[in-house]
Amino acid sequence: MRALGTIDGPKLRENFHTELILETRIHERFKTLRNVGELGLVAYITAGDPSLDATLQFVLSLAEAGADVIELGVPFSDPLADGPTIQRASERALKSGTTLARVLDLVRRIRKSSQVPLVLFSYYNPILQMGLEKFASTAEAAGADGVLATDLTPEESEDYRRILGAHHLDTIFLGAPTSTDERLAKIAACSSGFLYLISRTGVTGAKDSLPDDLPALVRRARAVTQLPLAVGFGISLPVHVSVLGGLADAAVAGSALVSEIEKATKAGVSRSAIDAAVLALTEKVQVLKHASRHGLSRREVAP
Repeated sequence: MRALGTIDGPKLRENFHTELILETRIHERFKTLRNVGELGLVAYITAGDPSLDATLQFVLSLAEAGADVIELGVPFSDPLADGPTIQRASERALKSGTTLARVLDLVRRIRKSSQVPLVLFSYYNPILQMGLEKFASTAEAAGADGVLATDLTPEESEDYRRILGAHHLDTIFLGAPTSTDERLAKIAACSSGFLYLISRTGVTGAKDSLPDDLPALVRRARAVTQLPLAVGFGISLPVHVSVLGGLADAAVAGSALVSEIEKATKAGVSRSAIDAAVLALTEKVQVLKHASRHGLSRREVAP
């Protein structure tokens, strides 16, 4: 962790507004991507769908296929921000016995084989139930890099940010098309690692096209932060990734990947079904990553 100023424990870098800089794997990966002028690919899957052992295989395969950051969704009984694909995945994961504690243990298992940046994508209730200090210390010890608590607002996040920052965990927040410029600045000031921009209002889910007002949202976010910008919700096709290369720093693919797992394991969770899911995920990420390296998504390297 690099110190250019200190506030409430975590060390901060000062620019035109205060942003937390933790030298996590997330920070290092985005720095590398920026140096080579490449759009990053963030891959989301629901931990425990269809099992934690299968998720371990999926994560290692996603990393090998080219995912730059992996978000592990912590299943929750009332996932209001998620579309039907991820809701069904959360239900399957809960039925398989997945809990936040077991997801943290999964992170520990992943770290035995991979150093891919890992973000825990959770609703706030499971974190609060575990206790902030216990959660943060366990996540740090396991090898997690960041946390996105999807329903936690900046105004209610002071203790959360202080405790997670003390344990070298990035705190990632969501910006939306409905966020005002002032709101985006506040969200960015509470964020570290990257700022996650929701491409459209509503819930998660694969879409055929990107919203017309997305470039304006990205420009507004650029004006208030120097954090990398990752765009998600509805990113499912290579053309989406290619277009985003001229706008953002990373594309987030979630429902499109979760759907591949669902299709491969719909008839049952056999060894061959898991292998089929691994193959489908690998091929999907390879195609999306190829799009991030070519065409519109290739950017000039900053001097």
